[in-house]
Amino acid sequence: MNYLVFLFGSLIVLSSAVVLIKPVAIFNLLKKHASSIWLHLSAVVVRIVLGAVLIAGASESKFTVVFQVLGWLSILAALMLAVIGRVRFQNLINWALELTPLFKSLAGLLGILFGGFLIYSVL
Repeated sequence: MNYLVFLFGSLIVLSSAVVLIKPVAIFNLLKKHASSIWLHLSAVVVRIVLGAVLIAGASESKFTVVFQVLGWLSILAALMLAVIGRVRFQNLINWALELTPLFKSLAGLLGILFGGFLIYSVL
């Protein structure tokens, strides 16, 4: 399970670094697909899979309880995204796209820290 946590952590670090280095690439992609059902479904599925991986890999990590809590929070976030429906999801994406560059950079930095934490936790 550690390799899946490592993979998720690496992908989070990579995508968050893109947000810091070239935010236009990520945000234009999100803007282009904001109304797509595939973006909505992907957001839900990725959070469910991440949550399941964190919960399943908790016992192998350095921070068992933290992984369990983060896993359940991820699954809860997925359920919330599923329940709010497509229109509200699209509104959420549009709201996020309108955040100031400072907040977008902060989100990228926090993503790098989170992904780095996942990687560190399983090494």
